Amino acid sequence: MTTTVPAEAPASAAGPDPITEPGIYDMDNDTYHSHRYALSSSGARKLIEFSPAHFRYEQDHPQPVKKVWDIGNAAHKLVLGNGPELQLVDYERWDTKVAKAEVAEARAAGAVPLKRAEYDAVHEMADALRRHPVASLLFDPEHGTAERSLFWRDQPTGVMRRARLDWLPNPRSGRLIIPDYKTCVSAHPEKLEKVINDLGYHQQDDTYRSGCHALGIADADAAFVFVCQEKTAPYVITVIEVNATARRIGAARNRRALETFARCTSTGYWPGYSDDVVPVALPPWAETRDTLEYL
Repeated sequence: MTTTVPAEAPASAAGPDPITEPGIYDMDNDTYHSHRYALSSSGARKLIEFSPAHFRYEQDHPQPVKKVWDIGNAAHKLVLGNGPELQLVDYERWDTKVAKAEVAEARAAGAVPLKRAEYDAVHEMADALRRHPVASLLFDPEHGTAERSLFWRDQPTGVMRRARLDWLPNPRSGRLIIPDYKTCVSAHPEKLEKVINDLGYHQQDDTYRSGCHALGIADADAAFVFVCQEKTAPYVITVIEVNATARRIGAARNRRALETFARCTSTGYWPGYSDDVVPVALPPWAETRDTLEYL
């Protein structure tokens, strides 16, 4: 297995020096995301679902912290044992001057501010996960390490790729299972089919498998699973594995994204949807309606 090495935090606004050697790196989340030259799974999805122009703009203008992310980030902290501190802001209303100041202070310190109901909920979520017969074993602190960053080079394009594992299991005999923790509205398997498509989990699956295989963490028969937990009581959990067809599609989408990223990086040109004049039709339903009415 590739050795884990520490990575320095960014020394300036320009970010850390580029990582040129493939490996497993111990770094915080901000440092990981600052390595913009290396393509991540979310970056690959942005490239092909929107455009290279959207991808580059998002790279140059990182999104500010959003309240909607707080529950997921807090649950990750409690489940994985790693991440930002949680701060209870115990006011009934957060629109007062005092509450706003406490929330701003928490965010400035890198903590996740939570209302009382949210604070109690994420602890109940973590408790529910520890009672789950499969999820509790997958995230057993005695048999793995939280949040390790993988960097490796794509051979066909030469592009450096990156992925941040929620959990890196310790080496073991037999089939290795690598889990990723997701919070969700519904953990019903049929609902999760849509989530896989909408959020590109099949591309994430291929990215993480590729990284683990390239770095010798896991062989070809390793399993990559998503541990999906509902954010409302009773905090139901479903562990899913993307099927072979979805994985092939995810791999093909990633390949196109890598080729696009390599081309744009080489030329310095990040186009939008098209540089040509694009013929555009009416929506099919409108065309049918108006053909019957007017033609």
